Amino acid sequence: MLSAARHIILSIIDFFHKPFSRWINKQTFRYLACGGSNTVFSIFIYWFGYHYIVREQPVNLINKEIAPHVAATFIAFVISTPLGFMLSKYIVFPESNLHGKVQVFRYAMLIGSCLLLNYVFIRLFVERCHFYPTPSSILTAAILAIYSYISQRKFTFKVKHKKAPL
Repeated sequence: MLSAARHIILSIIDFFHKPFSRWINKQTFRYLACGGSNTVFSIFIYWFGYHYIVREQPVNLINKEIAPHVAATFIAFVISTPLGFMLSKYIVFPESNLHGKVQVFRYAMLIGSCLLLNYVFIRLFVERCHFYPTPSSILTAAILAIYSYISQRKFTFKVKHKKAPL
């Protein structure tokens, strides 16, 4: 079933890649398609979680009240992060020969660094550079997309070359 789903997703993405193939390579296009789709899905999950799961009300969690927007962010993160990993592993970087546990650990490190960088860049752009929040968020997302692609290609899902025997 996973193989059939992978084949369908690749067929669709590669079909739309053809007009752009002169300007962007297939792997980068697949990354943009998967990452963009996962981002849109995450935004939908956030919206759904905020309005229909937490019902725009604070969530009580062990004597601590969590704001509804924070709870919805957590819901979206918990769903979109594993999906993003699966898309990267099976659609964008299937040639990686690193062990799955290594990939998961490295992906978790990447996600942690992206969360930290997101916080740093938003504060930098809004508080220090005095940009408006929405353009700051867009600029941060663009920077993190480039960082994430390079990190995944060169670190998380890299191809480990086998040493030739002497």
